[in-house]
Amino acid sequence: MSEIKASTKEKIILGLDPGTNVMGYGVIAVKKTSLILLQYGVIHLSRYTGHELKLKKIYDRVINLIEEYLPDEVALEAPFYGKNIQSMLKLGRAQGVAMAAALSRNIPINEYAPKKVKQSVTGNGNASKEQVSAMILTLLQIKDAPKLLDATDALAVALCHHYQGGRKVQNVKSWKAFLSENPDRMK
Repeated sequence: MSEIKASTKEKIILGLDPGTNVMGYGVIAVKKTSLILLQYGVIHLSRYTGHELKLKKIYDRVINLIEEYLPDEVALEAPFYGKNIQSMLKLGRAQGVAMAAALSRNIPINEYAPKKVKQSVTGNGNASKEQVSAMILTLLQIKDAPKLLDATDALAVALCHHYQGGRKVQNVKSWKAFLSENPDRMK
C-alpha cells in the first residue's frame, strides 16, 4: 500500500460510520484536486452475540484497515442523540473503540455531526441516506452501488473531512453546549 501513498503525495483519509450491527468504512486518497477511491465496505457485527465481542471486532478491523491503507487522518461520524439511550451508549462505545484504534497508531481523528456530513456532500443537512449515497456514487465515480448505505455514509464522512480542509468543524465543550447548538437533537 505504500506505493499508493507514494504515488498520491498528498493524503489518505479513512472515513468511519460507527455502528453496532453494521459499521461502514471508506478510504479515499486526495491527490492535488483529485479524489481517488481506494476501498469501501462494511463490517458485519450482528453475528456476534456479546457487545464486547462486537467492540473487539471493530477494533481489530479498524487496525487492519489502518495497517493496509496507512491513512494520514481518520474521520468519524459522531453519534446522534436518539430516543433510545442504550442504543446511543452502544454506538458511543463503537465510536470510542474505532477512535482508540486510530489513536494507538498516532493518527489524528476528527468527528463530524451527521447533518454536517450530509450538508458538505449534498448541500442539504437533512438529506436521506439514499441521497447521500447517490451523490457519493457520482463524486467518486462508483459504478455499482453498495448494498448497504453504511459504506457510502463512511465515504461521505471522509469527503466531509476533505471538504472541511481537515479542520474540526464542531468543538463542543460540554453536553449542554452541544444541545444548545443543536436544538433539533432534543426532538
